[in-house]
Amino acid sequence: MSVDPSHPFLQRASGPTQEHAFQRGPRIVQIETLIPHDIMPGLMTLRIHTDAGSVGGVPVIGHGETYYIPTAAAAVIHDFFAPRLLGSDVTAIESHWRFLYERMTAFGGTGAELRALSAVDLALWDISGQLLNVPVWRLLGGPVRSVIPVYNSSGGPAYGRSNRRTPSASGWPGHGDPGQPGLLEDNWASIHTPEELAEELVALGYKGMKLWSFDAVYRRSGGQFVSHADIREGLDPFERIRTRVGDKIELMLDGHGFFSFAAAERIAHAMTSVKPLWLEDILRPDSVHAMAAFRAKISVPIAVSEMLVSVDNYRQTLEANAADFVMIDPTWVGGISASRRIAELAQLYNVPSLMHDCTGPFTLLAGMQIAASNSGVAFQETVRAHLATLYPLLIDETIQVSQGTLPLPVRPGLGARWLPELFDNSHPGYRSSLLS
Repeated sequence: MSVDPSHPFLQRASGPTQEHAFQRGPRIVQIETLIPHDIMPGLMTLRIHTDAGSVGGVPVIGHGETYYIPTAAAAVIHDFFAPRLLGSDVTAIESHWRFLYERMTAFGGTGAELRALSAVDLALWDISGQLLNVPVWRLLGGPVRSVIPVYNSSGGPAYGRSNRRTPSASGWPGHGDPGQPGLLEDNWASIHTPEELAEELVALGYKGMKLWSFDAVYRRSGGQFVSHADIREGLDPFERIRTRVGDKIELMLDGHGFFSFAAAERIAHAMTSVKPLWLEDILRPDSVHAMAAFRAKISVPIAVSEMLVSVDNYRQTLEANAADFVMIDPTWVGGISASRRIAELAQLYNVPSLMHDCTGPFTLLAGMQIAASNSGVAFQETVRAHLATLYPLLIDETIQVSQGTLPLPVRPGLGARWLPELFDNSHPGYRSSLLS
């Protein structure tokens, strides 16, 4: 696809200030997307090219991503966003965000459109950091800490990876592979050998671990009712961990939004005995009223929720006192621009933020930029199996947890680049839009 720079969608009709801004910075000249079906079929990778040349011998290219239904998000970028972006000032991040968001609201403003905007926003922040030769957290006012606290979520090497029998299938949200015995198979170990996994994580310095121990209950019988036997099954790994390591590690439960109010309440009451740091998405966040009522009826903290997506959903949740923590995914809520707003909003309510990652490397890197620049962020989620086995297939930077923390990114921009060989124009998941 090529776009004429005189296309009316490139123009901003709201006055000379915005028009002047478009004439100052480097221009966007190419947008590439690639869906790596053979590595991670739910991921959409993005590169935005500029006419800025290179900084320090490195070409100025913006990197972004989003996750789930990647072909739809890529179509939004090329078919809807490209006429606005191509030929425009790459540094006008807020102007692009508002322009695209305001037009998305004509048909809902969420779904594939918001995921696509998230990916673009990451890439634009990445470019601005490269142009100024600083990491993005510097642009956001950081640092507020010297290292970023993390916890380990119980995904394994196969979680989110390619389905060999159906290469184009990206999977259903929250439905993880139960795993198998083996190295870094934390999803399997968290159920079958949880005390050994906890000991290993404690020895590595992790301060927290998140289990998905009720997922099997949902897969077997649905989430409307949980029996006493179901409760014992889901609670057992937590009790075994507490028996073995005591309070040496914080414990969290992710329910992936699978359970009804009645089932979630029963789970929450049972979990009281193991003193979790939080319960996450035991109840699906369809209703702010229901979430607030749920929190009022239980005695353990709850985290809500990367499923909220829109900034106003977070506002309503905070106003209703429906959360002890808010979980944010930068590649679903509208990028770094929206993530920083949500984290700052949560601070007004003295509610800590949590940065989500169980998807791709730039989700993690974007979350780290927010954590490095917002003191209200309590934890960054990590999946150590992804750090060791999956992300090296996608990016040129090693991300390594040390004593339960990640260092602040030091490279300009987001802190990594997609491996260039991914963007092979003969790959069936490749698309490109060029400025005429």
